[in-house]
Amino acid sequence: MSELTRIPAPDGVAAAAQYSHVVMGTGRFVAIAGQLALDEQGRPVGEGDPVAQARQVFENLRRCLAAAGATFDDVVKLTYFVTDMAHMPAIRAARAEHIPDDRLPAASAVRVTGLVRPEFLLEVEAFAVVAE
Repeated sequence: MSELTRIPAPDGVAAAAQYSHVVMGTGRFVAIAGQLALDEQGRPVGEGDPVAQARQVFENLRRCLAAAGATFDDVVKLTYFVTDMAHMPAIRAARAEHIPDDRLPAASAVRVTGLVRPEFLLEVEAFAVVAE
């Protein structure tokens, strides 16, 4: 069994303590979770603009995958934790920009409540299997 390895957030991805990015690799399996709608300084992107936030999420997710030696082609599951399901079209559009020939099953989406910024996309999780 492989040892669990934690990889710090890559350059260009905010790593503010309250929005920590965790990238774990066990050789062939990579799990990424975090609040990825932040700019490089850790500030929320696009106040009230779900399109800008969703684009930032996928760009940061791409960077995290690359830091773990993976790409979107390796992703086998995505889950979104959002405050408003009305933002799902923006998320799907951003996903299509990064994964144009999307072969992934539809991502799970979980609505969450209790955030200070109700328009804010909260978190994304991605699981990837990296071919050897």
